[in-house]
Amino acid sequence: MRDPRYYCAYIMASLTGTLYIGVTGNLHRRVFQHKFHRHEGFTSRYDVVRLLYWESYDDVHKALAREKQLKGWTRAKKIALLERRNPQWKDLASEWYPWMQPTEGRDASTPQ
Repeated sequence: MRDPRYYCAYIMASLTGTLYIGVTGNLHRRVFQHKFHRHEGFTSRYDVVRLLYWESYDDVHKALAREKQLKGWTRAKKIALLERRNPQWKDLASEWYPWMQPTEGRDASTPQ
């Protein structure tokens, strides 16, 4: 029997406070892609490397609906959610990839 699938809606941020909201079926892989800039795009351009919040769902439609809901919120409401759940804006994935170093510069999960 297959392991149950899970889907995550998540919020990541840059050190300067740029927020990114996404959804994925593999949070560890997706966060790795963001942290180490494996794809060109918004998160790479704005150096969005810290996982600040995530929610897990067993139904992809629920995760997608939550992503859409979060994206529709004002920035102030998103920040209020983050500060309620993660007041120090700690990178929840800071220890997920100890064997990996960024391709250039500082450690992608810590401030300079």
